[in-house]
Amino acid sequence: MSASLLYLLLRLILQMLSQIASDGGAKELEILVLRHQVAVLRRQVTRSDLQPADRVVLAALSRLLPRPRWSAFFVTPATLLRWHRELVTRRWTYPHARPGRPPVDKQVRDLVLRLAAENPTWGHRRIQGELTGLGYRVAASTVWKILHNAGVNPAPRRSGPTWKQFLTAQAHTILACDFFTVDTVTLKRIYVLFFVEIATRQVHIAGVTAHPTGAWVAQRTESTDGARPARG
Repeated sequence: MSASLLYLLLRLILQMLSQIASDGGAKELEILVLRHQVAVLRRQVTRSDLQPADRVVLAALSRLLPRPRWSAFFVTPATLLRWHRELVTRRWTYPHARPGRPPVDKQVRDLVLRLAAENPTWGHRRIQGELTGLGYRVAASTVWKILHNAGVNPAPRRSGPTWKQFLTAQAHTILACDFFTVDTVTLKRIYVLFFVEIATRQVHIAGVTAHPTGAWVAQRTESTDGARPARG
């Protein structure tokens, strides 16, 4: 490209920018200047020295700016998403209790094994109920573990269908439910209650709330059950 042609092109660009500014487009012109300065900095700086506050601001803004406009950032989209995940992780990090459980008293362990030996048809929950009646507060999972470690079946087989046979026969009447969470850009955690029909794997969204309570879950469950199509 000749020097005269380059000069003419530059003159036309400057005239166009001057016209934009005179028509009240100073903001657009300022944005253009800032974008060009960012492009210059990108060529000069290989790695930006960002403070934690800078990362928080950019991560938050990335959730507000449409994905196709992310080219305005001088970091990659993967970096922005990683910062946001780390921000959410720090926000919802809970203190961990000391791992492990206190050892079970030998007297309780011997009593569990004795009840299991004298009552072969009792499962771990029945034994746990008997222990509660005798004044021993032991979790059912603890009784299960004691029996399992001793080689005793925690749930003796009785006459009747297996769990697989029972679930297969009753799948059309069984629902599973749980929560999943969504973290917003303001670090607010939203809880979504959903149900899954075991037979069809169809998912039903029951409700969304930031503060789930027992009353709210019961109310949403009744509403969802009324809306769910009956199956024969």
